[in-house]
Amino acid sequence: MSWKKYPQEVVDRLFLAIDEDDVINDETTDLPVIELGTSQQNIRDYYALCLQLWEEGFTRQELLGLINQLLAGQDLTKAQRKQYKFIRARYKHLRFAQRLYSRHHDADKIFKATTVYLGHLQDGFKNGDKKSVQYYGKMLRILLSRPVWNWVKRSLNRLQVDNEVGYQRYVSQQMSQLTDMLNKPMVTGTEFHDIRKIVSQQVSFFDTQRSIENNTPRVYAISRFLANINGLMGDKHDEMVADKLSGTREYETPTPLDSHIRDCLEQLVGKIVRAS
Repeated sequence: MSWKKYPQEVVDRLFLAIDEDDVINDETTDLPVIELGTSQQNIRDYYALCLQLWEEGFTRQELLGLINQLLAGQDLTKAQRKQYKFIRARYKHLRFAQRLYSRHHDADKIFKATTVYLGHLQDGFKNGDKKSVQYYGKMLRILLSRPVWNWVKRSLNRLQVDNEVGYQRYVSQQMSQLTDMLNKPMVTGTEFHDIRKIVSQQVSFFDTQRSIENNTPRVYAISRFLANINGLMGDKHDEMVADKLSGTREYETPTPLDSHIRDCLEQLVGKIVRAS
């Protein structure tokens, strides 16, 4: 299957957008109307850009080198940690793209596992958890072996994209799920995380769109508004995980949604219209 290839400046714009997709900001004071839905051509083109960002952003050997260094008990330098972070960001963005644009709205199982393990490994070396580093490092070394890598690349390139109707149905269901959760006075840790996943996927959509459209004001505003929610929820989730680890509060203890986060989410839901 042949996918569209974009000029380097478009790929660079997407990389920059992803780097700030959880930065708390107040750039958007008047959120534009958000229409759920897009064309069949856009579905193909957006996935193509996300795939290109992943394929051209690093090499298998480069990632394996970082993992092998950790497995040897050596710390990553500040520059290497940044390099690892950017590789993981490319994985996460392509995983969101598979969920959004594929016919089954899910990521390839091996690709999904690799993305999750990259996150666990990062948590491990950031927190000095040697046991975690060894376990996830060895798992990733298997998942990044040449036969598995080649199989995954073929799978990513053969992805069957959804049509306009299927895409709109999927994102509408996501927003209905978000609305249902906002109607609850309390949310568990899992429910909070589910809300953030919905927001993160929408951030990835508008980051991709704004990169292709060269930051048109309307799309840029939506992207930054969503990034603000993503950042607020990310900080809150870090607190919840820290409370769990310290024994202060169980992760699944129902708690009220932070009022500022709730206000932002309600503003988001209030601006959404279904495509006709």
